[in-house]
Amino acid sequence: QVRLVESGGGLVQPGGSLRLSCAASGRIFSIDAMGWYRQAPGKQRELVAVSTSGGGTNYAASVKGRFTISRDNAKNTVYLQMNSLKPEDTAVYYCNADRVRISRGGNYYSYWGQGTQVTVSS
Repeated sequence: QVRLVESGGGLVQPGGSLRLSCAASGRIFSIDAMGWYRQAPGKQRELVAVSTSGGGTNYAASVKGRFTISRDNAKNTVYLQMNSLKPEDTAVYYCNADRVRISRGGNYYSYWGQGTQVTVSS
């Protein structure tokens, strides 16, 4: 079983910064994509940023230029540096590991973290 553990959420004033971390542990052979999603009250879960094993990244338009995703493949860890935070960034942020293999040539699986609350308020 693969487990994702997130950390780094909290309360921050508008214009402030936070850094989220997500570490994947367990029986892991490879992970293709690791990313962050968020869900605000009353809204659907949406993609924030994703990083692929090949080094590619993709960001939601609303966070481009403010958020940066990075990844340590050796540690199966993904980070999200969030700068210039706005009240509309308030949400529960979920880590996702997609196209995970637990053995060579095995099936692909997708896993989610438990979520971490980010609140941007004065």
